[in-house]
Amino acid sequence: MPSKSPLSAGRDKEAAPVTEPEARSAATRSGGRRIQMRRSDVHGNGVFALQDLAEGETLIEYKGEVISWKEALRRHPHDPTQPNHTFYFHIDDGRVIDGNVKGNDARWINHSCEPNCEADEVDGRVYIKALRNIAAGEELNYDYGLIIDEPYTEKLLSEFPCWCGSEMCRGTLLTPKDEDEEKDKKKKKKAKKKAEKKKAEAKEAKKAEKKAEKKKSDKKADKKKADGKKKSKGDAPAAAGD
Repeated sequence: MPSKSPLSAGRDKEAAPVTEPEARSAATRSGGRRIQMRRSDVHGNGVFALQDLAEGETLIEYKGEVISWKEALRRHPHDPTQPNHTFYFHIDDGRVIDGNVKGNDARWINHSCEPNCEADEVDGRVYIKALRNIAAGEELNYDYGLIIDEPYTEKLLSEFPCWCGSEMCRGTLLTPKDEDEEKDKKKKKKAKKKAEKKKAEAKEAKKAEKKAEKKKSDKKADKKKADGKKKSKGDAPAAAGD
């Protein structure tokens, strides 16, 4: 089943090498030879910068036939031998861009857990933009943000391996689900609440201690005062005529 994600898992590790004519054609279609599709050392085919690219620059649109999720399910898999290899890009209105039909070279951009690009959706169209300055020769990549509506078991994670090799690599194309993040938030909130409760209890204990000390002090003062009155009465002068 294809996954409801910004971009389904992506690349065939044994994808056919891109020929020189195809690479030249890709560079022209990608906007004045700024970027080029060719074989990637990371995974299958990739897209590379042919010149220095500036942060925030729009590099290419992710193109393909826009279809319903129902139709995406019907078409899946593109290749029965590789059910996890698709070029689907899920957009906010619930439809899917099928990069395998009428698509362009954006479909060959590989995933990275520490990306130099990002996918930006504007009115149902998706553009790949530079997250930072990218030097000529660098491979373009972005985080696919892949989410699957199944429990994340070790087996499932292993079915979507990541080869980006970055220091932040999570080892899988799958990204943490919202509920996982929610659990994280709840855990932190619970810990914060516990710490606040402990702090309040300590404050109350200190307050009670001060109150007990004041009570003890007042009692001591009252006793001293009572003793003083008693002594004063015992030292009173005898009445005249005695």
